[in-house]
Amino acid sequence: MKELIRQLLIELGEDPDREGLQKTPDRSVAAWRFLTRGYRQDVTEVVNNAVFESDANHMVIVKDIEIYSLCEHHLLPFFGKCHIGYIPRGRVIGVSKLARIADIFGRRLQIQERITHQIARVLMDHLRPEGVGVVVEAKHLCMMMRGVEKQNSVMVTSAMLGSFHASTATRTEFLRLINH
Repeated sequence: MKELIRQLLIELGEDPDREGLQKTPDRSVAAWRFLTRGYRQDVTEVVNNAVFESDANHMVIVKDIEIYSLCEHHLLPFFGKCHIGYIPRGRVIGVSKLARIADIFGRRLQIQERITHQIARVLMDHLRPEGVGVVVEAKHLCMMMRGVEKQNSVMVTSAMLGSFHASTATRTEFLRLINH
């Protein structure tokens, strides 16, 4: 990877041997490994170590989880907030694990539509709750820095499974609470 980055610098018209760029390939490799660490993390391991029996049957929501990812089309960042809600059916998950799940999928080359669905699907499959709702709001640098150059646009995606999909009242309650 170091050599690829060195070649990229040359292709951009830079001198990879100049003082400010000499260590850039090393720094860049470390950054790319960090930004894509989700490929090396096991979501099942994270979830299974944090599922607990519970009589709770009310909506559980964690909102405003920061999310950072890389657009798979341009390799540019997108970032924003993720809101996750679910209605338990005998099992709950440790609250910090919701943020960890979002991070695992965010730290991969992604599209926002996929990451939203992946988060919801993992919770539905592992917790078997009554329903799950996930909303992601993000700004995409591929749209802000290049192309149409729209600085204030925010993409919003949602995945509603189980009762969040089937029940207008449940979906409405979730959306009202995350926007409260």
